[in-house]
Amino acid sequence: MNLAVPLCARALFLAQLQGQSDGSGVVVAMYNISASQGSQAVLQCHSQRMVWTQDRLKDRQRVAHWDLLRSGPDHAMERVIDMFSAGDQRIYNGYNQGRIYMPKTAFKDGNFSLVIKDVAMSDKGIYSCNLHHHYCHLYESIKVQLNVTKSARKERRFWDGQKAVFVVLVGSTVVLPCINRRPIWTEGNSQEDQQQVVHWDRQPPGVRHDRADRLIDLYASGERRHYGPLFVQQKMNISATAFSQGDFSLIISDTQPLDQGLYSCHLHHHYCGLHERRIFQLTVTPPVPQIPQEPTDEPQYLPNEDPSTNMVEVPPHVINVILPEQRSHFLQQLGYILATLLLLALIVLAVIFLTRHRKRQGQDFDPRKVESPPLPMVTYVGHTSSVKKECERSIPEVKSSNQEETKLDYKNNLLKEAEMSKLCSQKAIDLDREMVKPSWK
Repeated sequence: MNLAVPLCARALFLAQLQGQSDGSGVVVAMYNISASQGSQAVLQCHSQRMVWTQDRLKDRQRVAHWDLLRSGPDHAMERVIDMFSAGDQRIYNGYNQGRIYMPKTAFKDGNFSLVIKDVAMSDKGIYSCNLHHHYCHLYESIKVQLNVTKSARKERRFWDGQKAVFVVLVGSTVVLPCINRRPIWTEGNSQEDQQQVVHWDRQPPGVRHDRADRLIDLYASGERRHYGPLFVQQKMNISATAFSQGDFSLIISDTQPLDQGLYSCHLHHHYCGLHERRIFQLTVTPPVPQIPQEPTDEPQYLPNEDPSTNMVEVPPHVINVILPEQRSHFLQQLGYILATLLLLALIVLAVIFLTRHRKRQGQDFDPRKVESPPLPMVTYVGHTSSVKKECERSIPEVKSSNQEETKLDYKNNLLKEAEMSKLCSQKAIDLDREMVKPSWK
């Protein structure tokens, strides 16, 4: 059985249902069902709201209550009064005893208004009238705002767009309205078992909804009515416990191509105002041929002699292989590695080059490796001794100053010393020449 509804089937159903507002009920579900010829088809139709629970006390679990939302900083909500359909009232605050009440005939005439005597300043707030019908799963609510004033000129009633607002004088009596005269809230029809009914219809292909054939009527009282030929009545039926379980499914036995069509399940609960309709498109397919099994020579094993029962399942060996997402991903990672190695090589070369350069500069300016030029040795006769002594006195002074100066000054001192030595030598040569001159001149 196929319960899926294709889009084309939905479009067909919607096209057939357009313009149907004849009170047959609101369509709540649509199904497309296929059944093979000769099999049994079940059109499922369930609803817990249609479960029959006869009410001998005419109570039907109806209750009305008033709540108060105070306008203070806490905005507290409190229950003021509630009333059951049997007429019992319950007041939650002892201060309101005899001062607040509801009409005892509320569930007969539909007047659920709240009467407040001797209005006090503490009575102001937003009141809500709530009607609950547990049997029919219904809920309705009405809000009324009450303001209290000490001036009679400020009394008035108006609508603020959402609720009614009453401004009343302190100490007066006010009636907050809440009226609902629908039959569901009042004592309605006495024949409650005739208010719940389920019936099935069938539309053959090409037949309109208003000309559908009635198949079955089932009432909560147990009455059942079948329509159509006898063979149709025998092959289509509903369970006898339908209203006690809420299952109103239609069972069709020995389906044939003539059973194809559009079936409708109508659920009516007149007391609760429930009117629902479920649609089923039934298609009968050719029977599935059964392929006979050829006899085999293989031995037949008993359940406890099956050789596969002693087999131990060996878990498969799983090898995890991690592959790169793309070839470009691998090349990109390789490029990152090569660039990093190249950068490290450049850094090492730069360090080696700087180290060698510093060593060369240290060798050039090492004072221990600088050789002073040899001084010429001149032998002076006569006055040359005085010149020699002056040169010898000046040279030690230069040497002593060298030990306290920097490398640059040391270089300059060496040049000065060489110049002085040259001058001394030149002086000595000049003196020797003068002494060697002929006396005749």
